[in-house]
Amino acid sequence: MYDVIVIGAGPTGATAAKALADSGSKVLIVERMKLPRYKSCSGVLIKKSMDLVQQYFGKAVPASAMCTPTDNHGMILTDDNGKAYTFEQGGLNVWRSSFDNWLAENAVGAGAELRDCTSAISCEQSTDYITLRLHSDRTYTEQARYVIDCEGVMSVIKRKALGTSPEFITTFQTFNEGKIDLDLHYFYAYLQPELSEYDAWFNVKDEMLVLGVAVRDTSRIPHYYDNFIRYMKENHGLAITKTMKQERWLMPRIRSGCNIDYGMGRLFFAGEVAGFLNPMGEGISAGIESGHSVALSVIEHFEAPASVLDDYKKRTEMLKVYMQRQWHFVAGMSKTFGEMRAAL
Repeated sequence: MYDVIVIGAGPTGATAAKALADSGSKVLIVERMKLPRYKSCSGVLIKKSMDLVQQYFGKAVPASAMCTPTDNHGMILTDDNGKAYTFEQGGLNVWRSSFDNWLAENAVGAGAELRDCTSAISCEQSTDYITLRLHSDRTYTEQARYVIDCEGVMSVIKRKALGTSPEFITTFQTFNEGKIDLDLHYFYAYLQPELSEYDAWFNVKDEMLVLGVAVRDTSRIPHYYDNFIRYMKENHGLAITKTMKQERWLMPRIRSGCNIDYGMGRLFFAGEVAGFLNPMGEGISAGIESGHSVALSVIEHFEAPASVLDDYKKRTEMLKVYMQRQWHFVAGMSKTFGEMRAAL
């Protein structure tokens, strides 16, 4: 019998597991992918993420997790009308595989048990514990007093528990050799509706030019990607000499009001699977903060599941307000996000 089983070894799960293990709880982390596991992501740590890592892990992000250019100077956001706004803020450029693995190693170092290549496929709640059905090379069960699902948008456990399917945004990006007339220390986001159904972006990782678009309709990826490449050539001197790789990923579509699924009974959700996601897909800071919050709620109210839920909501109240304000701000710059004006 574990005290807590954490599903997912990303920033959310690793943060929750470390806080729980630090308190003396018996913790198991299960991760469906082999670690270090890759995630398609800008890999830009904003200042808030860096501060949270320092606060919850007691150390700074190591150089081994970073890529070049190491320092990020902020975001340049282009609105519906093509007007660019610069938001200066110091940050770090990391590879998510290395960064996430470092966080997970810290959780293990605190005493958590970790099993990768292990999928959570169903759970059943009883009065005093949860039985979680897992699959690796075989199918078996583990029991815990609580389960914290931090698996992200593709969570099977949440889908079965709530009987709902989330709305997805599909991201498509390419890694390229070439050149461009932009300051490579910034992350660039473009909100013009002719370039994507969500946003388009450019950043650099280890001298590779990363260009991507996000859509609701995957059949429209070639149309928007070609438009974006053309736009970058005409406006920023993009010249691609070789495309190294391309990839797709999914993230949740956040709707007006920014509704959060906190959980029920002894099952709780944190990070993206709960609905914590800031504009432009910035989910690291929200994941770390919500993962730490739910862990503290479990620690403080271990014998009272209903109190865990109430406390978790209170601890993340300001996080949700922050998220709503961010979406409301972006809605003022792009008709694509117009419905988010009702978020406050």
